[in-house]
Amino acid sequence: QANFVFAAHDRVPGKTLFRRLRQEGVLVRYFDKPRIDNFLRITIGTDEEMDILIAALKQILEEET
Repeated sequence: QANFVFAAHDRVPGKTLFRRLRQEGVLVRYFDKPRIDNFLRITIGTDEEMDILIAALKQILEEET
């Protein structure tokens, strides 16, 4: 059991997603380390916070892919 997900996208680098989410006011963890530098650690929040995350990700992915 955990309160976070460790996620990556197959076409948009983790660092790009981290930077863009931060611009939208969505805070996630990014680790610039070998083997995990393409992943984001996303803490599970309230339903409202998750809706904001999903909306921001949809917008970013539409623009980046």
